[in-house]
Amino acid sequence: MEPWPPVDDDRLTAELGAALWDAGGVPQEYVTAARAAFAWRTVDAELTLAELTFDSASEVELAALTRSAGSARTLSFQGGPMVVEIEVSDAGIVGQLSPAGGGRISARTASGTYDEAPVDAVGLFSLGVPPPGPIQLRADAGGHAVVTDWICLR
Repeated sequence: MEPWPPVDDDRLTAELGAALWDAGGVPQEYVTAARAAFAWRTVDAELTLAELTFDSASEVELAALTRSAGSARTLSFQGGPMVVEIEVSDAGIVGQLSPAGGGRISARTASGTYDEAPVDAVGLFSLGVPPPGPIQLRADAGGHAVVTDWICLR
């Protein structure tokens, strides 16, 4: 049995070189994972945070006058040139993106996307009933992509 590491530097270099050359190719799943990880490097630069600018639930005077069991909640977000307005009711979420022009919107929870829908030419969209807990909306329209703050709708 020979000692490891070899006492002779030339022999050690030869063994290390052979180990590197005999490693073979990189498995395809590693290449796919590496490319996916690399794509995430610019995710923050590609998205604009749309901040909450209005929430009917926080308007105390308005809420006292108009709120009743089962009434809708209205929220508005703005990020860059895009405005996302939604109305949440027991039937789900309806909303409008401005500026209009089509696109796509998705809603996600901490465990992933729960619904997504197209945005029509006028900017209107409809999503299903949100699950309990915080959600986040992502809108892609007119060359802009925004993501809202996390909000609890129920």
